Amino acid sequence: MTETASGGLAIDTASLSPLHWVAFGLAAITGVLHLWLGVQFVTSPVGISFLLAGIGFFVGAALVAVDYRRRLVYAVGIPFTAVQIVAWYLVNAPDFSPLGYLDKAVQVVFVVVLVVLYRREG
Repeated sequence: MTETASGGLAIDTASLSPLHWVAFGLAAITGVLHLWLGVQFVTSPVGISFLLAGIGFFVGAALVAVDYRRRLVYAVGIPFTAVQIVAWYLVNAPDFSPLGYLDKAVQVVFVVVLVVLYRREG
């Protein structure tokens, strides 16, 4: 984990590969979509789950950025994201929206990127 001179956390850009930046972009896309959906349905349990998922993507990205146990973050992020893909299918079948397809495509690529990062740092 990288720290500043005053003891705060700092982003460790020197250790970030182009694939990390791809992962950050994918996490941001799905994170923003989940936060937006969470705000739309904030009064329901589904809305709360969207908000928590969106926050989870940004927290995971922040942990990777400060080089906090990256391999563990990847290992948690893989099922965290995969479960959302399965849940989306089970909850929405057969009425899938274009936004849902976009988000799940982003998440499938995100899972693949996390698997590659996990294996590279093993």
